[in-house]
Amino acid sequence: MFRTATRALSLILALWLLAASPARGESKTIARCGAGFLEEVDGYKVLHVKGTPYEMGYQQGALLKDDIRELVRFLFDEKAKELTIDIAGIGLKPNAKAIIAVIAEGQKRFIPAWYFEELRGVAEGSGLSYDEIVVANFIPELFHCSGFALAGSATKDGTLYHGRILDYGCDWRLQEHAVLTIAEPEGKIPFVNVTYAGFIGSVTGMNAKSISIGEMGGRGLGHWNGVPMAVLVRKALEEANDLDEAIVIFRDHPRTCEYYYVIADGKTGRAIGMEASWNAFGTIGMGESHPRLPHAVKDAVLLSAGSRYEELVRRVKAGFGTFDVESARRLMDRPVAMKSNLHSVLFETKSTRFWVANASKDGEPAATQPYHAFQLTELLTHTPDSSAPSLPAPPAAEHP
Repeated sequence: MFRTATRALSLILALWLLAASPARGESKTIARCGAGFLEEVDGYKVLHVKGTPYEMGYQQGALLKDDIRELVRFLFDEKAKELTIDIAGIGLKPNAKAIIAVIAEGQKRFIPAWYFEELRGVAEGSGLSYDEIVVANFIPELFHCSGFALAGSATKDGTLYHGRILDYGCDWRLQEHAVLTIAEPEGKIPFVNVTYAGFIGSVTGMNAKSISIGEMGGRGLGHWNGVPMAVLVRKALEEANDLDEAIVIFRDHPRTCEYYYVIADGKTGRAIGMEASWNAFGTIGMGESHPRLPHAVKDAVLLSAGSRYEELVRRVKAGFGTFDVESARRLMDRPVAMKSNLHSVLFETKSTRFWVANASKDGEPAATQPYHAFQLTELLTHTPDSSAPSLPAPPAAEHP
């Protein structure tokens, strides 16, 4: 009788643990490269990179070679030709690739050496020129977005939710090359980068210390003498152990243009809105207002602009105290998300769970598409199938 009761208790405990654990989606290893590998999880490409900057770059270049080459080709051979600049009322069609190359060259003195080593790895792994990869990685500097963080009394059970809407342009076809990069940089903090093939900077991400970051672009174009926004976000993800350390990284480096951020810390339940522009720096805490963000909502930070900001505030006030995963995701529905909504992400930062939706191939915004569920701590436990194809590893001579 005691043995039967023990078995029953063990079964109940096992079922409870199964229910409490995040469901692991169907995964398939596509290929391996050194310590890195590419897999599909429920149809979503998940890239695992590990090691030195060069090694991680090479792994990405080799494992996403076709995606990177096609995306770079489209961006510069087709999309860049549509770019116009208005000068004295005359619309000019500049050589976008050449203009970006000049800007990127001027920023070199502000950017850490590891960044260029990783870009060199991407170039050599993909077979593209180094200059093409450098120029392509400038594109995130143009992104515009919205974001929010809710916690404490604003949510159903006090859970911190960080929502991030990336609005840029579905006609750039970035969504066709969407990838989650699970990065384990040597000597630094592992993190997930919600990104696109070939891009090593970050505009949306979360690290293994439960710090999540999303960016919102403003104006200030032309002020390029600083560390690019996507490099600062990446630096914070791989170095910040808490919210205060993340803030310091943005505060203490020279910055470019006009950018705003929502940064959340799942360990403490704190979140802030932050301006880190070329000529200004400031933060706003949960429940605080600002002349540009006049509606203070307790236990919330809400960043957007114009009518989208007003609608986000209205939705949060209407659902105050009831938000869970599903209803927090609904905050990112249209029209808070723009027609150009490339991806929407909800971070449950303490547990490192997150949900990602991408725009469809035919250009329907991410807000109208299904979400994929993941957990960073779980993804970090994945190992490649030893029977999967193995690509040549990064050249040993390229790193210590």
